[in-house]
Amino acid sequence: MSASAILLAAGRGTRMRPLTDHTPKPLLPAMGQPLMQWPMEALMAGGFVHLVVNTAWLGEQISAHFADWPARHPGSHLSYSHEGVDFGYALETAGGIARALPLLNDVFWVLAGDLYMPGFAFTQAAVQRFAASGALAHLWLVPNPTHNPKGDFGLSPEGLALNSSDGERFTYSTIGLYRRALFETPWCDILPGNPQGTAAPLAPLLRKAMDAGRVSAELYTGPWTDVGTPERLKELV
Repeated sequence: MSASAILLAAGRGTRMRPLTDHTPKPLLPAMGQPLMQWPMEALMAGGFVHLVVNTAWLGEQISAHFADWPARHPGSHLSYSHEGVDFGYALETAGGIARALPLLNDVFWVLAGDLYMPGFAFTQAAVQRFAASGALAHLWLVPNPTHNPKGDFGLSPEGLALNSSDGERFTYSTIGLYRRALFETPWCDILPGNPQGTAAPLAPLLRKAMDAGRVSAELYTGPWTDVGTPERLKELV
């Protein structure tokens, strides 16, 4: 089962200012290379060579920085969905994925470009399990950090992500496997390819699919940092 990946890199990074006034957050350096390069290299190591990056704020810097990526990674394919150029603004997560859908396979990875999760392995086995399931998405959850103490979703003993849960909740790591169908009717009402530039968040789609029992999940306990503030970035430098 072939799978592509989309790295979400269109955000303004307001909480990271002034660092992001002149540099897009995914290009901020962490441990010797841009934040977004860590998952890009990890995807390549797992054999996932078809990468898509969505951009808006200072997106031209991202495409310029990785202009030599295919030359340095023979056999790889790096494409862009330039929301800032096309619409003048970012389309949020669901809107951005819907816009990039023509560039993605039926099954694809989704991850944030400001994520530092160095021990995570993108594996073909995970894709095969997901493709053989009836799930519309599979999420990797992590123990709640101090900045999100209440978590995002529950996790059932059967491995289903739960929209509402009286038990323990966990934080969405921003890494997941998704099926194209989640961004089409009846789950999503954005037109194919999002030609009108609808900006829409991802959480409502996920919660709708969770209520139908169509989102699976697992807990990841390795190193994970959502680089949302300069202080969190300093911890990695």
